[in-house]
Amino acid sequence: MTIEVRLADVSRSIKKKKCCRKTSIKRKQPPPCPTAVSFPLQRLYMSCIDVFKGVGTVPSPTDVQKLCHILDGMMAEDVGLSRNLQFFKTRSIVGVTPKVACTTIYQSEKFSLCIFFLPANAVIPLHNHPGMTVFSKLLLGKVHIKAYDLVNSSNSDDSISPSQLKLASLKADGVFTAPCDTSVLYPTSGGNIHAFTAITPCAILDVMGPPYSKKDGRDCSYYRDIPYTTLPYEREMMSGEERERYWWLEEIEVPKESEMEGIEYMGPQIIETSSSS
Repeated sequence: MTIEVRLADVSRSIKKKKCCRKTSIKRKQPPPCPTAVSFPLQRLYMSCIDVFKGVGTVPSPTDVQKLCHILDGMMAEDVGLSRNLQFFKTRSIVGVTPKVACTTIYQSEKFSLCIFFLPANAVIPLHNHPGMTVFSKLLLGKVHIKAYDLVNSSNSDDSISPSQLKLASLKADGVFTAPCDTSVLYPTSGGNIHAFTAITPCAILDVMGPPYSKKDGRDCSYYRDIPYTTLPYEREMMSGEERERYWWLEEIEVPKESEMEGIEYMGPQIIETSSSS
């Protein structure tokens, strides 16, 4: 479904603030926040309190299934988004990648709920989620997702790779269209390192536990991927089909495309509980 979106149309009702990644900040006075409560969103929040136990823990399969069930049933309207609401600029500038916007619904030390707004052709570069379990729900639009997991090999010889490239296996490389099932990544599996490219304007709800925290060693790292056969020092002989599954990942400096605009969440509110910290 084509979604017409223009940030300019709603800029009067938001103020810019810092999000989980580097963002540009512009101060504007917003109108009073609505007090409406979305039952699905509240249910998600309450379940996150039970599921996320803190640093070093991974939700059990039962808990993962519980959160996926809730997220699979959620719609854009549950977080205050309408299919007719215009959120992004449709006008594009040749040679300039559109900027992603993000808003934080809720954040604690154990988990966070965020929405990412991607105009058509916008990119969230290849990045990781150290020590985190992440649930991603595409609420609106169509997006291409590419995801990798690092290959752990006790017999690997890092001296073979002069630039300290890391071998990774490809876990996802395809187009997803809303509505679709929730995707889940884990600290060391499920596509922990991934990238998004918006085909149409889209909105993605992310549940992260625990959230990024530089002081706690959960800073975001960025990568570029290199085809396995491009380099002369292959670690072992593989068939053609196997080689397509493996790539080299090289950590890079923070790319310009990772800069996001933080906007204040203006959708249905969460009723916090004393056990949510």
